[in-house]
Amino acid sequence: MPRQHEPESMDAMRIDKWLWAARFFKTRSIAKAAIEGGKVHHHNDRVKVSRDVRVGMELTIQQGFEKKTVVIKALSAIRGGAPTAQLLYEETAESIERRELHASQRKLHNLARPDHRPSKKDRRHINRFKQENVQSWSYHDE
Repeated sequence: MPRQHEPESMDAMRIDKWLWAARFFKTRSIAKAAIEGGKVHHHNDRVKVSRDVRVGMELTIQQGFEKKTVVIKALSAIRGGAPTAQLLYEETAESIERRELHASQRKLHNLARPDHRPSKKDRRHINRFKQENVQSWSYHDE
């Protein structure tokens, strides 16, 4: 009988169960919804929930903005802790580079946003600016 913190040795298992055990999704129903929504691919083809996965398969999993390409290293029917889950797969080098590039691009894009909400004084300045510009626009329209 395998210990709870070690991956079990088996030939194949359902993809939704493996995604749950590998901690990509919090519940199997969320994993199922992601698969049905086209967020999980094998060789650029959508997979079905009942698809069996085996060691060595390469999956592409999209979670929010992130898209990971992982190779299955082990199978486990038990959901363990994060260190145990990380033993079940290995992310490809290209996937890591792509995710880091996209993350840096998102950070650069978000630099234009202010760090805080406008204060009451800031809102007064914004409103005054808008009113002055609306008045100047109305003069040009006449």
